[in-house]
This record gives sequence, structure tokens and C-alpha cells, in this order.
Amino acid sequence: MTNSVRSIVRRFPGVPTLEGAGVRLRRSFSNNEVPLFDPFLLLDRFGSADPADYLAGFPWHPHRGIETVTYVLEGRVEHGDTLGNSGVIGAGDVQWMNSGSGIIHQEMPQRTESPLSGFQLWVNLPAAEKMSSPAYRGLGAADLPVVRADTGAEVRVVAGVHGSVEGPVRGIPVDPSYLDVRLTPEELFESPVPSGYTVFAHAIDGAGSADGDDIRPIAPGETVLFGAGGPVRLRAGDRGMRFLLVSGRPLHEPVAWYGPIVMNTPAQLTEAVRELRSGAFVKDPRPVVEE
Repeated sequence: MTNSVRSIVRRFPGVPTLEGAGVRLRRSFSNNEVPLFDPFLLLDRFGSADPADYLAGFPWHPHRGIETVTYVLEGRVEHGDTLGNSGVIGAGDVQWMNSGSGIIHQEMPQRTESPLSGFQLWVNLPAAEKMSSPAYRGLGAADLPVVRADTGAEVRVVAGVHGSVEGPVRGIPVDPSYLDVRLTPEELFESPVPSGYTVFAHAIDGAGSADGDDIRPIAPGETVLFGAGGPVRLRAGDRGMRFLLVSGRPLHEPVAWYGPIVMNTPAQLTEAVRELRSGAFVKDPRPVVEE
């Protein structure tokens, strides 16, 4: 049974949420869904054609104990952090940041001619890595390999492997796969997933269905969680489909969560807040950039 094609076990339409200094976004899952998505903690879809919905941005704020993955589909987001990194995340770019023992950063969407659109995913760190040195990966769109099929389908590989192509984000403790998949109408897509790994898909555009589930299509903006088994198999609808497919190895560790800080015990959260107030939160201010 472990090698059977996975089926959808839960669906999440997303909840409108206000975050940062007043950014409107849609949250697919968060702390209410722990441990369903282990090792993933949160998925936000941000963006709007109205700059008033996002220009307030996410001013300086802390993180500890997690990795944050920001993927911009359209628009521009300026960023800076206490490691000394700064720049712009543009269309097709990815920022994969390990907050480790503590980092303070900001993400400020910019007004452009195109709408803003993108995602932020939080990936949990194992207990042994939560107080490691923070690290930063900044990847331009050109750094992400794209696998193209004769049918016109495309798979952009951020992390993990598709076919014989490996994404540039490697060495992450939970062994994640992060794929941006575009399918032509009625096209069938299959991706192997290791037994025991958590896997979910988020429909960006278009609709589709999981293998054998033709009753209820996966709607645009919906996140679906797959159950146990082997590969994931999805078929696009008559207008094609674009979706994120994300998988990773569960940690099966306790989660203690306070805002942007995720640890294993309440005592660790108390210590993090105390250090934040006293100015001792950032342990390693040296610039560390992973290419």
C-alpha cells in the first residue's frame, strides 16, 4: 500500500488574513493545522492588483527556529536583514532563509506596473538545528532550472529532483521538494514522493484533479493535503493548471509557537522573548550567504 498513488485527504480553501503592517493575504494553513503538515508550518499567498493592499509591508521583525521561503511570481519585494543581506526579490526569484538562532529582517513590497503575487512558506527546523547560525540563499529566476516537456508542460525546480534535474536549494534538514508546475489542458503529471513524507499541492491557476478523484476538482487558490502512499498524480482540467507541489520529511517533534518564533518548548519561547526585549536575540550578526 505504501507505493500506491496518494489521494487527497484534506482541502484548505484559505482564509483572508491581515499581516505585517497591514498586508492583505490568504493563509492556506498555519498553527491550527499542526501537525498535519509537519514539517511545514505555514503557507501564505500574498498579492493584489491594488497597492493599498500590500505597500505597508512587513517592517523589521524577528524569526527563530524556522526557515522562510519567499517565492515571488509577479512584482518586487525589497528586503534586508541583520546578516547584512539586502536587495530585491523580483518575478521568479526565491529567498530561502534559515533564521536559526535568530534573525531580524524586513520585506517591503514595491509598487510596480504589474500586480504583486507570491508565496511565503515556513519550514520547521529540527530541535538540533533551531539554534544554528542563520543563513541566507537568494536565487534569481535564472538560477532555477526548468524542465520542459514536448507537450508544453513546464516544471520549475526550486528544491528536490524532477526527472534528472535537481533544484539549487540543497542540504535542508527536512529534505524538501519544491516544484512550480504548469500543465497543458488535460495533461497528466506524476511525481514520486518518498514513503512517509508529507506532501501538499496549491493550485495557483486553473483547476485539476487527483488521480481517480473526478468528483471535486482542485479549485484555484485551494491547497490539498495528500495521504500516505507513494507518488502524487494530478491531471489538469480543460484550461490547464499551474500549482506548487511541496513535500518533506516530518520531524515528529513538539512545536511551541509564538508569532514568528517556533521552538519546541514554552520555556524556549519565554527565553526568546526575553532576549528579544533585552537586545540579545541576534546571536550571530556575521554576514553568511549561501550560494
